[in-house]
Amino acid sequence: MGRAVMAKLGAEPGEALWMQLRDTGRYMLDNGLSWGNAGNISARVDADRYLITASGTDMGELSERDFALCSIGTGASVQPDGPKPSKETPMHQAVYELRPDINAVLHASPFYSTMAACGGDSIPADLFVEAMYYLEKVERVPYCHPGSRELGDAVKAKARAANVLLLENHGVLVCDANLREARMALHTLEMACRMLFAAKSAGTALRPLTPATVDSFLNESGYRPRRKWGQ
Repeated sequence: MGRAVMAKLGAEPGEALWMQLRDTGRYMLDNGLSWGNAGNISARVDADRYLITASGTDMGELSERDFALCSIGTGASVQPDGPKPSKETPMHQAVYELRPDINAVLHASPFYSTMAACGGDSIPADLFVEAMYYLEKVERVPYCHPGSRELGDAVKAKARAANVLLLENHGVLVCDANLREARMALHTLEMACRMLFAAKSAGTALRPLTPATVDSFLNESGYRPRRKWGQ
């Protein structure tokens, strides 16, 4: 990201944000949610800008020089001499532009979640507590070439109604109020998909909770306030 961008952001919030992104990248790599330089992550700086990983960066070895500061209005870098942003900026820009409540976007290709994105399986959101909360709204996005404006538009068409998007034959996109919640949603998605495919392989029938129980949990359990995706 460099000293110039840090100066633009303000030293303390700028440093805190890139360090949170760095820690998120390490978490994803350490927990099998990313591999090598596959994937890209971002966080909103303010109403007009966001930080995103630079092109070709390794998720487990991010430094302040590995982030580009981009415009939410255009998606383009606001620092011409800075690092080149990830080619997937159209997806991130589309989410931030559409959803002012979203402050973090994670794009990755975890093994089981990507398997689900390449197949036709529905993601179980009625098996355990975290799935009920984080996977209540999951949408599929038809395949478009990575980095294309078409993919950004396809994501934008689905992003208002969900915090988890399966990018068909590509990977997943998770967005949330902050990096911690986005990371948890991504990990929950991968766990649910792993459970789904492991159960199929073992011939085990999973027993989902009833719709009434799920609705009661989301509205009455006091676990957390129910999310209002799409409203």
